[in-house]
Amino acid sequence: MKILRIIARLNVGGPARHVVWLTQGLQDREFQSDLIAGTVPKGEEDMGYLAAEAGISPIYIEEMSRELSPKDVISLFKIYREMRRHKPDIIHTHTAKAGTVGRTAAFLYRWLTWRTLIGHPRRLKVIHTFHGHVFHSYYGNAKTKLFLAIEKALARLATDKIVVITKQQFDEINGDFGVGRRGQFEIIPLGIDLSVFCDQEGKRGLLRQELSATDDDIVVGYVGRLTEIKNIPLYINTISKCQNDPTAKKLKFVIIGDGHLRHDLEKKAAELKITDKLTFLGNRTDAGVFYAGLDIVALTSLNEGTPLSLIEAMAAGKPVISTGVGGVVDLLGSVESEEDGFSVCERGIRVDVHDAETFSKGLIYLANNEQLRSRLNKNGKEFAHANYSKERLVTDICEMYRKLA
Repeated sequence: MKILRIIARLNVGGPARHVVWLTQGLQDREFQSDLIAGTVPKGEEDMGYLAAEAGISPIYIEEMSRELSPKDVISLFKIYREMRRHKPDIIHTHTAKAGTVGRTAAFLYRWLTWRTLIGHPRRLKVIHTFHGHVFHSYYGNAKTKLFLAIEKALARLATDKIVVITKQQFDEINGDFGVGRRGQFEIIPLGIDLSVFCDQEGKRGLLRQELSATDDDIVVGYVGRLTEIKNIPLYINTISKCQNDPTAKKLKFVIIGDGHLRHDLEKKAAELKITDKLTFLGNRTDAGVFYAGLDIVALTSLNEGTPLSLIEAMAAGKPVISTGVGGVVDLLGSVESEEDGFSVCERGIRVDVHDAETFSKGLIYLANNEQLRSRLNKNGKEFAHANYSKERLVTDICEMYRKLA
């Protein structure tokens, strides 16, 4: 069975790793899997190295990028041409832009044949995976409505199966926004390479030496792209609030990742006089090392699918605190207690009010409670290792493909 997988760009983040590991895993089984990818915007890390390490040579479409553009017509033609060349049995698209262009090309590939005249279009199944969605907090009202209308049309006319990665995401996309039919959906969680997070205790000192952090310091980290949807100003404002709290003197903060907002964020940190507390580390490829050196992982996003940074943190045995958006709710589990504007859940702290005062209260509460951190470490690690291996991901996807074939 031939699979043609399409993603907009191999930049730092969950979708890129998910797609590369999945492509590699399928090639190790009875499937032939090829990968089409677009270009990575300036300021974002190109994860082409990850594909190379996995022995994958993507087909790059230079014109395919994040934003709507006249070049999308060229992308559409080139992807259609690759479909004609590869003659796939299944087209599987990932992320919003690749999902739009890829499924449109698949629709044309399926129907633009003389056999359509006798009722026999090309045999093809089309799958789209929502790693997140753009139906709130990304764009203005008019643009959001346009994208929602496009997704509804594609779901109805050009998609056989829709994959979401959490139940919360299914409830939002199908229930709240009315995309697709209920029977089209399949919930398949992400999968990651868990072997990266072995020997965390042995690696703990490497990052901490780099930061000049003592054993008593509590190092808090944000891991991810520096982009608007991640709401990193909330993280920086939280650091400022913590700096004024006498119980939070031992907190050190890092930002691991890069993006077009970095200069503005560094400027904001300087204005708030927190540069002695916050270190920008840029993009890193040594996840097993930097997670080992952290004590808490924080996420302040406005919208999420299933954030890879929280899954990786849990797999590494690190407690997490996050705004309660999208798939974060499923990751953190049921609420055990309600505090002052935040909730203590099975596997982390959930902050439902997006302000620095509330987020700092939750963070300080977690930092000051060693017993809670230890319990969340254990619960999160067990949960991640039981549910998010890349082997499980490949098995789940293979089963879906076989059912569709």
